[in-house]
Amino acid sequence: MNKTKLGLALTGSYCSYGKLEAVLPEICAAFDVLPIFSEAAQLDSRFGEGAVWREKLEALCGRPAVISVAAAEPLGPGNAIDALAIVPCTGNTLGKLSHGITDTAVTMAAKGHLRNGKPLLIGVSTNDGLGASAENIGRLLNRKNVYFVPFGQDDPEAKPSSLSLDYALIVPAVHAALEGRQLQPVLV
Repeated sequence: MNKTKLGLALTGSYCSYGKLEAVLPEICAAFDVLPIFSEAAQLDSRFGEGAVWREKLEALCGRPAVISVAAAEPLGPGNAIDALAIVPCTGNTLGKLSHGITDTAVTMAAKGHLRNGKPLLIGVSTNDGLGASAENIGRLLNRKNVYFVPFGQDDPEAKPSSLSLDYALIVPAVHAALEGRQLQPVLV
């Protein structure tokens, strides 16, 4: 039996990579994963070297990552994946998706994927989710074939506008999106 083909796209929420790493074995066991990295996700940060994160994901998935707009463009026309999960999805990427801007490997993959009428799953990870990014989240919540990994405030005292997905709900959220439904509750 063939596994569902999942594009797993990472954006530049570097502080979230450790949380994602903890659930990657479960994700890779459930799906045939194609890693996709935005250009920002490939940069070094105080949370680690971009190349090291990429190598880890490529090793787990057993295939090279898509790392450029040019490499992401054929994914849509080639019908390469069944679902696309952008986890973590920064406020910057939320804004681009909300306004149809296609200038990274991740946004290009999303554009081509949505053109095929297939589910796009967003795992919010942004310090301005209840600030500047709130409007973009609202727009995307209302968009056809766009679903969210349930999310909530990750540190209401120190970062009252910050939102983060529940990493433990990625796999069930993908399954729900493949069935054409939003995993509930959205706000956790």
